[in-house]
Amino acid sequence: MEIRNCEQCAVEFEPRREHARFCSALCRITWNREHVNGQSNGDTPLNWSVSALEETAERLCKGESMGLPQAIALISEAVWWVTLVDATMVRYHHDAYGHALACMNPSERRRTEGTFTGLRFVRNSMGYYVDPADFIQPQQDSLGRDAVVSAWTWRPVIAPSAAALPQRTRSWEAGRYQHYRVYLADRPVGETINRSAGFLTNLIPSAAAEPETARSRRRPQR
Repeated sequence: MEIRNCEQCAVEFEPRREHARFCSALCRITWNREHVNGQSNGDTPLNWSVSALEETAERLCKGESMGLPQAIALISEAVWWVTLVDATMVRYHHDAYGHALACMNPSERRRTEGTFTGLRFVRNSMGYYVDPADFIQPQQDSLGRDAVVSAWTWRPVIAPSAAALPQRTRSWEAGRYQHYRVYLADRPVGETINRSAGFLTNLIPSAAAEPETARSRRRPQR
């Protein structure tokens, strides 16, 4: 059992999520009010990151064929931006993020959450515990030519040895790996990147409006 200290009140708590930083919704909201001012408005690092994510996803799905090294670099960049923006949204716009998931039907929500979790496995493993080339399966079109990178698929890689992972992250990585096998393995790279990037970019208007609407509605409880 892992115990952490709440970043707002310093009380000890058992995290229910991997990235949990607060013991309660009240502490999370209080911290955000004190430390975050308009993260989604104007010319901000979050907006820059979302723009970079959109540009990378567009390049990935433009229909260009390329060699394995170039394709791996592009896919790695897309995974990096997806997981970076996702972590930012979860941390600073938790309510808007949760509401967007709650509006989905159960199967779509599981697929979306599973895709993000599987991409975190790729981010943490590619180049560290798994060779980047082992993640990607090039494809050919009907004429036997190299298919566009978005049509390439994720390979069902073997799980990294638990002994190679830090002890405190082993259970998290085991869960990420299972989601990778279910929601990414054997699926087109473009499909998973488009699903996750689309979810995040659609969140921006809700996240931008959250400080004004949420403060008047929320009645936080421990």
